[in-house]
Amino acid sequence: MTEAWDAAVEAQIRGAVQRGEFDNLPGMGKPIPGRGTAYDESWWIKSFLEREKLPSDLLLPTPLQLRRRIEQVPDEVRDLPTEQSVRDFVGQLNTQIVAWLRNPEGPRVAVRPVNADEVVRRWRAERTRPEATATGTDPAATVTGPAIAPARRARRSWWLRWRRRG
Repeated sequence: MTEAWDAAVEAQIRGAVQRGEFDNLPGMGKPIPGRGTAYDESWWIKSFLEREKLPSDLLLPTPLQLRRRIEQVPDEVRDLPTEQSVRDFVGQLNTQIVAWLRNPEGPRVAVRPVNADEVVRRWRAERTRPEATATGTDPAATVTGPAIAPARRARRSWWLRWRRRG
C-alpha cells in the first residue's frame, strides 16, 4: 500500500511540474533561511515575532512583564498631556498589578503597585525641567540632588562598617 501511495504522490508532483505550478514561487533561487546555523528549538517563535514585528517582551512571564512596564512608566507618561491622563495610565497599570497579585502565576517576583502621586510629581518635574534650562538655572544644582547623595553615602558607610564586623 505504501508503494501505491508513493506512486500517486509522485504522479501528482510530476503533473504539477509539467503544468508549471512550481514556477516563479516566492523565494525561488534564494538560499534557505537559517541553513548552516545551529538548531534552535524556538525558531518558529522567533520567526513569528520577527515577521509580525512583535516585541520579545511577550515571551516573558506575567510578573516580569509587569516589572518591565513599571520600569518604563516614566518614558510612557512623559508625553501625556494632562495630570489626569497620567493618573489614568498609572491606575490601569495598578489594576493589572493587583489582578496578578490576587491570582499569581509564574515565578514569584516582587511586584508592587505604582505610586500615582510619585509618578505625577516626576511628570511635573520633567515638564518644568526644559523651562529651568531655558532660564539659565542649572537643574543639577537644585536642593534635591546634593541633599540626597550625602544621605546615601552615610547609609552605605554604615552598612559597610556593619558588614566588615561580621
